[in-house]
Amino acid sequence: MKIAILSRNPNLYSTRRLKEAGEARGHEVDIIDTLHCYMDVTRSKPAVRYKGEQLPRYDAVIPRIGASITFYGTAVVRQFEMMGTFCVNESVAISRSRDKLRSLQLLSRKDIGLPRTGFASKPDDIPDLIKNVGGAPLVVKLLEGTQGIGVVLADTNKSAEAIIEAFMGLKANILVQEFIEEAGGADIRCLVVGGKVVAAMKRQGAEGEFRSNLHRGGSAKLVRLTKDERATAVNAAKAMGLNFCGVDILQSKNGPVVMEVNSSAGLEGIESATDKDVAGMVFEFIEAKAQPNKTRTVGKG
Repeated sequence: MKIAILSRNPNLYSTRRLKEAGEARGHEVDIIDTLHCYMDVTRSKPAVRYKGEQLPRYDAVIPRIGASITFYGTAVVRQFEMMGTFCVNESVAISRSRDKLRSLQLLSRKDIGLPRTGFASKPDDIPDLIKNVGGAPLVVKLLEGTQGIGVVLADTNKSAEAIIEAFMGLKANILVQEFIEEAGGADIRCLVVGGKVVAAMKRQGAEGEFRSNLHRGGSAKLVRLTKDERATAVNAAKAMGLNFCGVDILQSKNGPVVMEVNSSAGLEGIESATDKDVAGMVFEFIEAKAQPNKTRTVGKG
């Protein structure tokens, strides 16, 4: 099959691994810089152009859309959808997962475990907002933050009020969440492909660090999931409508709770920790779902 990877950087580990895995399975794989795509929106024959030429009709597209280009990136993915191309993650699913508040609301509706979360706009809501999530210690998160950036732990109600007021003074959108102390600075990253958990690792934050992100000095190791943890990850991916994603789970006294669903999860940490060919599993999924060499009709918007 002819498959495109939408990625800004061909040298990223995840992009390289996907290309290598696809070619090893006999596919023709192109890496396309998302921001260099531009769209020809016309009646009956939508197209994507790239560096002065019209791109061919791909059998499948793997979107690797960074958080900073979500709006334009999802527009490009949507254009491929209009052309009838199979997209591993659809544009609307990517948009859902990138909006942290919206994603938590959708997970809540599906009765998936979550840390108690508050969201407010006016400063006079702060004391009740803090009380409603159980009081300090609590976590304050920027809605637009990634890789642990914009995540602050407040030890007391007073410090929580000061942090929230500071963020609100900058007109930043924030979430306030209960702190899952029993997690001990660790979380579980589950990689879900095609409705199945294909790999999982436990990430442990550096000493004195409550964030477990590998980018912040955390470590990772293979973990065996419980039945509830596996079901939580699968149900979270399904609620977002994502075929390929990372689901971050904390082990709480009330069972597994979802912190985030990542539509462009990295492969390096989890492939290293689990010694699994996750990239190859993505292509197994594409081979089962995409229809090569088929004359496609133009989709409806």
